[in-house]
Amino acid sequence: MAWVNQTFNSDFILLGIFNHSPTHTFLFTLVLGIFSMAVMGNSAMVLLICLDTQLHTPMYFLLSQLSLMDLMLICTTVPKMAFNYLSGKKFISLAGCGTQIFFYVSLLGAECFLLAAMAYDRYVAICYPLRYPVLMSQKICGLMAAASWILGCLDGIIEVAVALSFSYCGAREIPHFFCDVPALLTLSCNDTLMFERMIFICCVIMLLFPVAIIIASYARVILAVIHMGSGEGRRKAFATCSSHLMVVGMYYGAAMFMYMRPTSERSPTQDEMVSVFYTILTPMLNPLIYSLRNKEVARGFMKVFGKGKSEDQIFHILVVISSVYGYNVNFTFLDMLIFIRVVYCN
Repeated sequence: MAWVNQTFNSDFILLGIFNHSPTHTFLFTLVLGIFSMAVMGNSAMVLLICLDTQLHTPMYFLLSQLSLMDLMLICTTVPKMAFNYLSGKKFISLAGCGTQIFFYVSLLGAECFLLAAMAYDRYVAICYPLRYPVLMSQKICGLMAAASWILGCLDGIIEVAVALSFSYCGAREIPHFFCDVPALLTLSCNDTLMFERMIFICCVIMLLFPVAIIIASYARVILAVIHMGSGEGRRKAFATCSSHLMVVGMYYGAAMFMYMRPTSERSPTQDEMVSVFYTILTPMLNPLIYSLRNKEVARGFMKVFGKGKSEDQIFHILVVISSVYGYNVNFTFLDMLIFIRVVYCN
């Protein structure tokens, strides 16, 4: 009964990352703009790939799954953060907290395995082009995507079940803008050492195993590209893979920094900054990195949305949009992190 009183009779308080100063109000507006772009970009990619039959290939099917995961991920955290900021109410119920944990952990885990599947797809396409229709058939591609969703959901179920089995006491203030497991564990009245070790083991499986597949796949791809006789073939191969490697670097780098550090080395400020990066910025950047400079996507937009416009016109429009959104060939991680750092300097 004491556990029930401690856990179910009180809500948690999300402290958030913004106050109502002019600088933070501007940054909050910027986050809403990024959220809107992420929702529109990922929704457009899912719809385009579904509607254009020429994009019904394994690579674009997996890309549509990535866009769907990014869309769900950013919708798991930002709307609640925006509601709390605008309403001044920072409370979140235990059920709401559990729901956030489940979707957040499940989607992160699913993306880990999906990115590995995308690396395998590029490996087969470049190293075994004649066997590609067999090795990446529609059935195999569907199984790989389904396995990513299932494994991610299993991880989410395990973590939310264990996290909500603890009793929580004290001020019940979560130093974060959403219910993240490491931040939640700091409020537990119980010894969470075993659970933290379990999280670390899950991270090894969910992060290092897919990273090993990605490294092995691209090592073979690089060797195959080096031995290509055609310079044009090399250029196309690197263009195909460079966008994926960029997303992999951003995603896995942030996730490893977030979840594979000892608890003693964590700080709420660092956790919030990294979380903003891969829960808000990355879902917005993925459609730009993967798609807006892709001729096949431009052709798809022309076919589905651009009646009366040429392919070059549509492609030019997409490049201009990508520049307005802030993505170009020389876009750096420093550019992406500037606004995050300003939060803590003002």
